[in-house]
Amino acid sequence: MSASRPAAGSPTGLLDRERIVATAGFNRWLVPPAALAIHLCIGMAYGLSVFWLPLSRAIGIGKSVVCQGMGFFDALTTTSCDWRVSDVTYVFTLAIVVLGISAALWGGWLERVGPRRAGVVAALCWSGGLAVGAVGVGVHQLWLLLLGAGLIGGVGLGLGYISPVSTLIRWFPDRRGLATGMAIMGFGGGAMIGAPLANLLMTHFRSDTDVGVAPTLLVLAGIYLVFMLGGAFGYRIPPAGWRPAGWTPPAPGATRMMARGHVHLRDAHRTPQFWLIWVVLCMNVSAGIGVLAMASPMLQEIFGGALIGHPDIGFTALDEGQKKAVAAIAAGFTGLLSLFNIGGRFFWASLSDWIGRKATYATFFVLGIVLYALAPSLAHLGSTALFVAAFCVILSMYGGGFATVPAYLADMFGTQFVGAIHGRLLTAWSTAGVIGPLLIAYIREAQIAAGVPRTDVYDHTMYILAGFLAVGFVANALVRPVAARWFMPDREVAAQQTPVQGGSFGIGAGRLDAFAVLAWAAVGLPIAWGVWITLSNALVLFR
Repeated sequence: MSASRPAAGSPTGLLDRERIVATAGFNRWLVPPAALAIHLCIGMAYGLSVFWLPLSRAIGIGKSVVCQGMGFFDALTTTSCDWRVSDVTYVFTLAIVVLGISAALWGGWLERVGPRRAGVVAALCWSGGLAVGAVGVGVHQLWLLLLGAGLIGGVGLGLGYISPVSTLIRWFPDRRGLATGMAIMGFGGGAMIGAPLANLLMTHFRSDTDVGVAPTLLVLAGIYLVFMLGGAFGYRIPPAGWRPAGWTPPAPGATRMMARGHVHLRDAHRTPQFWLIWVVLCMNVSAGIGVLAMASPMLQEIFGGALIGHPDIGFTALDEGQKKAVAAIAAGFTGLLSLFNIGGRFFWASLSDWIGRKATYATFFVLGIVLYALAPSLAHLGSTALFVAAFCVILSMYGGGFATVPAYLADMFGTQFVGAIHGRLLTAWSTAGVIGPLLIAYIREAQIAAGVPRTDVYDHTMYILAGFLAVGFVANALVRPVAARWFMPDREVAAQQTPVQGGSFGIGAGRLDAFAVLAWAAVGLPIAWGVWITLSNALVLFR
């Protein structure tokens, strides 16, 4: 179904797709910071964990008010008992599940109405959801926190995540990986900025009668609303048929598989390529997200006292003071992994422009299998530096997988519906978010119950995760160009696209002029601050 278009000369609304078609003089390098403005805000989803401990003592303030026998459904409406950490973590779980569902359900709508309208809706849902969650915290109603930050906010996450994908790919057909890497890097970096900012705000608002979470959520909601609306109104789309001056698509037979047409959203999931890439993403994410979920306890249990200069003391033999010191070092490890997760999104996606998407994923799987298989040996050698380095590389490829897959889809299915197709593919992320963490947690508990020493409980897990990557390697190797019968006829493509009046001369040209510098500074300065905070915390690993 094609979008309806106004008659020639009729006015268009501020959010309409026709309103944001770029005209002569528009600089395409203004689009990535607009996308980053949205992704840096919704990326705070990964940083929501900073609220869990304060929320677990929202009534008791200094100490949790524990009610024996309280179940989850009791926790939803209690006003006299503090929530458990396990209760409030459902906010994150719900948000990620809704992210995948909303991206899959409304990806087609986004392609019809354009990224600006979708970005505005995402801003209202994410910021509004946090505000509703703040009210839930204020009146101590967990169901309201779940409704706001989980359900409503999750819709904002899904729409915000996919809103820039097809737009960036169309603006940068010559650098698809670079463009999507720049934007999706922001989702990984959102928590790097938002989590320390939230800690500062909670410290400011904390009192003898308030842990400071509700006002912190309200302030963050206001900040995110401004930045996300700024990003949404910064979106522009290129006119039909636009391409960078002097650029021509790669010739047939080139190393990178590049579609010569466009596959309709209704047909993409009927091709084997869609499901092979679904498996590729699911396996890559399952392996990486499992490590992210258990990074802190994994480092503590494997190295124990060696982290604080006492290699002869195992984790279970540490006293409370030593465990706190070890936990602080493990927190630095987690922050370092997050930084490599972010950097990998930009590095690997950019590299894929040179070596191709299929070769990039092959690298992920081969190198990942080697590193996962070596991890137990590095742990038994007692080499903290090599162990940390191996997992930094692994997490860079985890992030790189997210950033490279939109360009992979564009290469396979064309650009007309790539945002919506990407939305449907994100169900692989939702699946992996269950498989990876649960697998590691289950195997860890089983190993501990069997009496396996803490230094060895992750050995089997590493080999299983290497097996996941082997499955992904086979699926990636089976990817071939999409058969010609799946591509839309030219007339159907033309009906889906927005024409431009006066040709496309001078559109997209330009580099870092003054306006572009300001746009990049608006997102670059918060990123720089987040990197500085993360590196400062991670330095404890190397003292």
